[in-house]
Amino acid sequence: MIYQTIDQTLRQQGAEVSAAEAHGIATGMLCVDVRASQSNWLDELFGEGAYASGGNILLGDLFEQTRALLTDDDYTFDLLLPDVEEDNLSEAVEAMRDWCQGFLFGIGFSQSSSNWTGDVGEIVKDIVEITKLDVISDDEDSEEGQEAFAEIQEYLRVAVQLIRNELSGSVGGSSH
Repeated sequence: MIYQTIDQTLRQQGAEVSAAEAHGIATGMLCVDVRASQSNWLDELFGEGAYASGGNILLGDLFEQTRALLTDDDYTFDLLLPDVEEDNLSEAVEAMRDWCQGFLFGIGFSQSSSNWTGDVGEIVKDIVEITKLDVISDDEDSEEGQEAFAEIQEYLRVAVQLIRNELSGSVGGSSH
C-alpha cells in the first residue's frame, strides 16, 4: 500500500492521525491479539462509530494486510512509512516517530505496561526513546541519515516480530 494514499484517505475521512500512526496502532493491537477487531481500530482512529463503514475499504484492507503479514511464516511485515529519499528524510523520521507512538498505544490498548517483562520491556523502552528522535535538519549528511533511518526501521521490524511472539504466546503465527 502506498503511504500517501493511506495518509490522504485518513485525512479526508477526518482522522487526526497519520498513516504511520494508524499503522502503528493496528500493528500494536495485532501483536497483542492477532484476532483484534478491525472495528476497534477504526473506532480509535475516528472515534467510536464515527466512520462510514463503506468508505473504509482501503483502511480495512490495510488492517487485514497487516494481520496477514504479522502471521506470515516468512515474516514479510514492514512498517508503513513514506519512502526515504534525500528530499524527505525529515518527513520519514517524523512518520517513524508517529508509527512508534501508535504502536505503543496499540500494545497498551489491550495489555497493561506492568506486564511487559524481559526483552519486551527493553524493546518498549527503546521504542519510547525513538519517539523522542529529533527531525533531521537539511544540513546533516543525508546518506548517513538514510542509513541510520534504515537501521532503526529494521530494528523496529524485528522488534515487532519478537513482541508479537512474546505477547501472543505463539511462534510462527498461524495455528497448526
